[in-house]
Amino acid sequence: MSDIIMSIENLTKKFPVSGGKFLTACDNISFHVRNGETIGIVGESGCGKTTLLKAIMNMQLPTSGRIIFHGKDITKLTGEEKRQNYRHIQMVFQDPTAAFDPKMRIKDIVCEPLINFDLISRADVETKARELLAQVDLPPDFVHRYPHNMSGGQRQRVAIARALALEPEVIACDEATSALDVSVQDTIVKLLVKLQREKGITYIFICHDLALVSMFSHRIAIMYLGNMMEKIDGDKLNQARHPYTRALLKAVFSTNQENNQYIEILPGEIPSPLDMPSGCPFRNRCVYCQDLCTKEKPAFKELDDNHFVACHYPID
Repeated sequence: MSDIIMSIENLTKKFPVSGGKFLTACDNISFHVRNGETIGIVGESGCGKTTLLKAIMNMQLPTSGRIIFHGKDITKLTGEEKRQNYRHIQMVFQDPTAAFDPKMRIKDIVCEPLINFDLISRADVETKARELLAQVDLPPDFVHRYPHNMSGGQRQRVAIARALALEPEVIACDEATSALDVSVQDTIVKLLVKLQREKGITYIFICHDLALVSMFSHRIAIMYLGNMMEKIDGDKLNQARHPYTRALLKAVFSTNQENNQYIEILPGEIPSPLDMPSGCPFRNRCVYCQDLCTKEKPAFKELDDNHFVACHYPID
């Protein structure tokens, strides 16, 4: 898994707001994506995860920075070249109900990308749909159903089947399990892992649940207020050194923990992105904050092999 197929380089996205101000949703984000891996991007609501994903999907242009996919900056693509790029990078949305046309049958939903790219004929839709549904463990007779005739987990499987239709290299998942019951989340994650093993798919998985992401991500990136705070291998998460990551880990509930074990809640409130604090964006909630943290924003630097932290005083 050493082959890098995508690099996000110094990506910044700002939105203009009233009063001549700007809301910085993503601030100088950089990381790379390897072939056949899962990179989980975690953070509280409003941290910029979805904005980052929309930039990767070319649904929003970044204010600055580049996204290099197979050596080409996809933020510069236009017209047919941009459309063809969608064959290689597909997306699974948080709410499949909102992503589907309720008047379309499942066979037409999953095969719509193939029809759009003239890869199959109308006569082959049902056969191909049955094949795609089998890949996500759904019965073949579901091809005649409508989205409202299915459960939330089944609809998300259909969304995955549609994303698989074009045989993409990368699938971006935007909170793809957050609307599902815990038991259904587990089956969806196991399905994604199985498909990755069979097809070598690369996942960019956006989520706010650190415990869930740590179950299957090869690498995990932690975001806060539009900034990348830490990036670490998934199997080394217990070695995290940023105070924010440590705080998130302490707040995770486990069914195996002792009855008297205290779950620590991260103190304070997230500052307004329109009124960012000077220095470190996490300083007003950090118990390790010192004078330097209030004055100077920490650089995103490598501490160990493939372990990056944006902190003046990383925890030992």
